[in-house]
Amino acid sequence: MTTRTDDDGLDSEPPPPAGGRGDCEIVRDGLGVTRGIAIGTLYLHCAGTISVAERRIPAGKVAAECARFAAAAARAGNQVEQLQEKAGGMAGTAGEELGYLLEAYRQMLHGSRLIRGVENRIRAERINAEAAVQQEINEIVHGFEAMEDAYLAARVADIRDIGRRLLRNLTNTPYRPFTALPRNAVIVADEMTPADTALLDPKTVAGLATVLGGAESHTAIMARSLGLPSVLGVAELLKDVVGGETVIVDGAAGLVVINPLPATLALYRRKRAEFLRSLRVLARLKTVPAITRDGTTIQLQANMELPAEVPAVLESGAEGIGLLRSEFLYMNREDVPSEDEQYRVLRDVVERMGGRTVTVRTFDAGGDKLAPALGCTIGPNPSLGLRAIRLGLARQDLLEAQLAAILRASAHGPVRILIPMIATVGELRATREIMNRVLKRLKAKGVAVADPPPLLGAMIEIPGAALSADAIAWHADFFSIGTNDLTQYTLAIDRSDEAVAHLYNPLHPAVLRLIQFSSEAAARARIPVCVCGEMAGDPRYTALLLGLGIRDLSMATSNVPVVKSRIRATDLNEATRLARIIMDQSDSARIAKLIDTFNEGGRQSAGNIPT
Repeated sequence: MTTRTDDDGLDSEPPPPAGGRGDCEIVRDGLGVTRGIAIGTLYLHCAGTISVAERRIPAGKVAAECARFAAAAARAGNQVEQLQEKAGGMAGTAGEELGYLLEAYRQMLHGSRLIRGVENRIRAERINAEAAVQQEINEIVHGFEAMEDAYLAARVADIRDIGRRLLRNLTNTPYRPFTALPRNAVIVADEMTPADTALLDPKTVAGLATVLGGAESHTAIMARSLGLPSVLGVAELLKDVVGGETVIVDGAAGLVVINPLPATLALYRRKRAEFLRSLRVLARLKTVPAITRDGTTIQLQANMELPAEVPAVLESGAEGIGLLRSEFLYMNREDVPSEDEQYRVLRDVVERMGGRTVTVRTFDAGGDKLAPALGCTIGPNPSLGLRAIRLGLARQDLLEAQLAAILRASAHGPVRILIPMIATVGELRATREIMNRVLKRLKAKGVAVADPPPLLGAMIEIPGAALSADAIAWHADFFSIGTNDLTQYTLAIDRSDEAVAHLYNPLHPAVLRLIQFSSEAAARARIPVCVCGEMAGDPRYTALLLGLGIRDLSMATSNVPVVKSRIRATDLNEATRLARIIMDQSDSARIAKLIDTFNEGGRQSAGNIPT
């Protein structure tokens, strides 16, 4: 946190005080989850906490207490169904995203672990329903927070939201929606539920900032769907805030500025105007091909978490889905989806992509991920345990069902199958044998499947796989390099661990050599190779990846236009020379400097880079 006053020399006359402290500028750091800049009036949103006391229930009234809880859960279910109807009328991806979320809420309110757990507590401990709900929610939240997976840990907000809904119904506490919002309101809150976020109208609300929340949370996804500049996870955001102050939200830098000084306000007004101009320029690139200055075509695809993102993929100008993470099929449930259910969802995605290729990654789950649904136990080190294809080969019934669903979906449009966490040739060969067995079974039943069948690719994200890429390449139809896990495993660094997260560096020479090994192995085997990690979506690394031989990049949809713009400004021969220079380096800082010098060189020439 930074506090600046007139003594900083920015300006001697700050704007009129809105919250009684017009001479004090406060800057808070957080996690930027939606690009853009919002300037508006701070609206302090308080969701309100519901205090509950624990009390003993006489044995003769336990059944009645269970019935009271059942009635509250039923009312909550009806409320969610009403919200589902409203979500159906929302335009764009926000409505679809909210629809998927609310369906998960509805399932949690009908016979789930939460519902059964509360009922068991009422009977076994003979406590009131409110206390049972609070205790069960706390236990589930504690388990989710301990998971070493950003997506699953982010589901904590969803569980808490269901808990608050149940408590409101049990205590007859009315819900307070947003009222009397000022024009260009910037919502500031301790926490925003996804349902709360869906109530925000971008015509009235300029931005969002919260104390809690992460990039993988449903709140973040909703904010991105609505196009609201947002910063989450801002410590001390509510300190000395009363509402009504002028506030700036910088969604790219992850900054919130309260009571900005005149110079700061003027600076951000210019930045906002520049950002809006850049959006208009980038929007014109939608139908323009990604071709380097010297005429080489690069394929740009999109990574996708949820089916609700299909419209955003199409709008971005992406040529296909380079990575469809299938874990969403297994989320927020205690059972596994059937082959038919998976087929229906995947068929819908394939059809909506209108002939563009969809690369489906088989489930990267196991260990600490979705253990109850998959019948797995949590190992001592989940990241190195029974997960991804290791779990698939151990539980071939799960893998066969998913492969069958993907193969059936391939009859409706171009599909590729990507296998995560491949470490050995044997794993890939075993997977292909299973796929061939499933394919034979489907054909025997007369089930439509693409002819020829989908390509089977290996995800290179384990250092051992990269080092043996030559061997794996002769058994794979394509490679997809996952730079996130490849960097994490190579450097033995957990990005979610604040103590070592600053050491995570994709420009470490070892990481770059593994990418180079994989790219060159794919070239020798004449198979396509794609980069689908965060490096692919960062324009800072575009020239380097092209220079290393990468011609296919898959990224978040919001990054497609930015990377395309960088590609069109890049000379491939110069990028190749840059890569050669960099691969001779042994220092990450030197590598970073070379890349930045190249990118800032106007025509992006490597000619002025000393060798």
